[in-house]
Amino acid sequence: MSDAVLVYRGEYLESTHDIHVAVVNAEGELLYSYGNADRFTFPRSSMKPFQAVQLIETGAADAFHYSAKDISLSCASHSGEPFHRNTVLDILSRAGLEEEHLQCGTHIPRDMESYRQLIREGKDLTPVFSNCSGKHSGMLASAVHMNEDVDTYREIGHPLQQRILDVIEDVCSFPKEQIQISVDGCGVPVHGLPLRNAALGFARLAKPDVFADGKRAQVLGTICKSMIQHPEMVGGTNRFDTDLMREFNGRIVAKAGAEAVQCLADTETGIGIAIKVEDGSPRATSVVTMEVLRQLGIGTEEIFAKLEEYVHAPVLNARNDKIGVIKANFKLENMAIQLA
Repeated sequence: MSDAVLVYRGEYLESTHDIHVAVVNAEGELLYSYGNADRFTFPRSSMKPFQAVQLIETGAADAFHYSAKDISLSCASHSGEPFHRNTVLDILSRAGLEEEHLQCGTHIPRDMESYRQLIREGKDLTPVFSNCSGKHSGMLASAVHMNEDVDTYREIGHPLQQRILDVIEDVCSFPKEQIQISVDGCGVPVHGLPLRNAALGFARLAKPDVFADGKRAQVLGTICKSMIQHPEMVGGTNRFDTDLMREFNGRIVAKAGAEAVQCLADTETGIGIAIKVEDGSPRATSVVTMEVLRQLGIGTEEIFAKLEEYVHAPVLNARNDKIGVIKANFKLENMAIQLA
């Protein structure tokens, strides 16, 4: 498992990263792996598509006239660009809420121009700039629709958080009594489970027809299509999730998570993939993801050429000069061969 990702400064090897990869089908069969496919993992924001299921199933999305863009934003770790922030504020307004109802906290957005504009205007950062404000606005909308308390929506005992827990249990096929609960960076519950179960969730996001429950299958299909149709809402300008989904043109649905998690699925084959970089360094995730896709034979040379900066991620200095590169150095294990 050692040295799965190599980080070069010039021609010299400076650092390495260990990884874990699980590749499954929608029935839960482990097809390929690297490292520990059962590694206990908090997928973090990779779970956002499943947290959005209850938004649609409760009828809140219909009640507040959610568009496909709005649904995609509810699954986002967005960059805080103007179109992200304006959409969040519009969703809150439709639900009869204000920005002050968001309990996601705030941070400097990835969109530095928005931050510089805020400084020029002498204004403070507010919760709408949080990369999780789309998710939180969706949680609030469902609480309003269900006549539930909006002040405690972050708490694990709140009905909407229990609905989310039920969805993750179902979609990822992992008993909720065994799901480990902690707190995410934005203050809501975060769910810990084996890496292969996160991959299974994404396989079913891409191919939801495995569900006997036609309604849940339809909702997952809606979320998947919304993310693929509006990838700019999921991430933003020059973001891996956005660029990956855009270049694969409907074939890949993807969502990154903090601490170097990446989950994605192939809508053609129904294969789900979950990746965890052991040391939590996000600089390795795109490189690993692109190499996994290459080894699985998903994607064309043209697509890989367009995504070259994610395939061989550059190491940059403070002048923004390329002074090194990050390369993949692993081979997936074919589990069918291992079991033969």
